[in-house]
Amino acid sequence: MNFNKYARASSFAWISLIFLSPVSVSAAPEVVHNGKHWTASVIKSKKAKICYLHGEPRKSAGKYSRRGKTYLQVTHRPAEKVRDEVSVTAGYGYRKDSEVTAEIDGQKRTMFTSGGAAWSYSAKDDRALVKSMLRGQELVIKGTSSRGTLTTDRYSLIGFTAAYRAAGKACGIK
Repeated sequence: MNFNKYARASSFAWISLIFLSPVSVSAAPEVVHNGKHWTASVIKSKKAKICYLHGEPRKSAGKYSRRGKTYLQVTHRPAEKVRDEVSVTAGYGYRKDSEVTAEIDGQKRTMFTSGGAAWSYSAKDDRALVKSMLRGQELVIKGTSSRGTLTTDRYSLIGFTAAYRAAGKACGIK
């Protein structure tokens, strides 16, 4: 059992509550950068800031009949000393105990899944993935749904650096 897996999954639940709970957030997310492929935003609560950037795939493939919204997100939560946390929202539930493959310029990394989301196994893996995203042109995410459907999502990394810098600046991260 990997504690880090469960800590990351619970952080996703916490972020989801921030988005859905008007009581805990003093304002709606403020967009600090709006690019063609990547958007950076900040959420301010009474006690902390959450800064994140997200992008949607420019192309998705798979033999599925319906699928919800899918995106990739990089989150900073400085009050919790969290930086560069990478997560993928699939738009469906992943196959139980499966992994997602993230590939940038021929380099592959695996991510664990929980429900409809995937995360890196560690903060070190997050940093390495973000570093590759800053240098790369395209990120390809491959995962398998709970029904066994293989999906491939292609994210353009053009504009990722600008959005990443804007999110970091919003949270005081250099």
